Amino acid sequence: MTARPAASPPRRSASRLRQTWLDVLAIAAWGAVLLKFWLTGKMPLLLHPNYVWLAITAGIALVGLSIWKAGQGLLLLRRRSRQILPNPQHFTLLPPGFSSLLLLLVALVGLGFTPRPFSSEVALNRGVTESLTLTRSQPQAFRATVQPEARSIIDWVRTLNVYPEPDAYTGQQVNVDGFVIHPPNFPEGYLVISRFILTCCAADAYPVGLPVKLTGDRSSHPADSWLRIRGSMITETLNNQRQLVIQASAIEPIPEPRNPYAY
Repeated sequence: MTARPAASPPRRSASRLRQTWLDVLAIAAWGAVLLKFWLTGKMPLLLHPNYVWLAITAGIALVGLSIWKAGQGLLLLRRRSRQILPNPQHFTLLPPGFSSLLLLLVALVGLGFTPRPFSSEVALNRGVTESLTLTRSQPQAFRATVQPEARSIIDWVRTLNVYPEPDAYTGQQVNVDGFVIHPPNFPEGYLVISRFILTCCAADAYPVGLPVKLTGDRSSHPADSWLRIRGSMITETLNNQRQLVIQASAIEPIPEPRNPYAY
């Protein structure tokens, strides 16, 4: 009696080979995503500068790992016709290759995605504040400048966080840059000049800003446009709350900076 040849090992070998190449594509695609954001200068829109080097290193490591895995795939391809490859049995909740396929699809979406700075709508949803609460990380860029007009928005907000009495700053000169927000609960002659603070990554970015009193209507300054505002500090009551407000004397449109976040 002649024994029938086993058919399952070749099928298992082919399945393992397909899994290997799917892993190669998924790993290489994620490495390409990280390197693309770095080479196109978009990494600062996603990560704090302190962690950019880590993302670049991870991208290079993933590309190197994909090359090594590709070498394994070529070795499996050469051995496939010579011998039966071992295939350890194990149980998985998901079908074989599902996780690698999912990672590959997400990476392909990332390759076609271009990061953009957060908009004023995101700032309104997250809540613009004039202080840094204890539950949020403190920004690193704070300088106790002698001249008030040398303070950035972050410097002003940090100063208010230390001493929040608005009358203490009345009459001080201001020269700040930021993007425009139109709070729906503010009168038409007011807007907010704001910046996002990034403490780790874009997921934890939060906006801080200062109200600005205009001489005309705010419709001439669209939301999300970038402005340089010069003026002096005054104290006004907005939404039944005494606040430090910039009385604008000069407003200059400026281009959106390459890196719009503060740290």
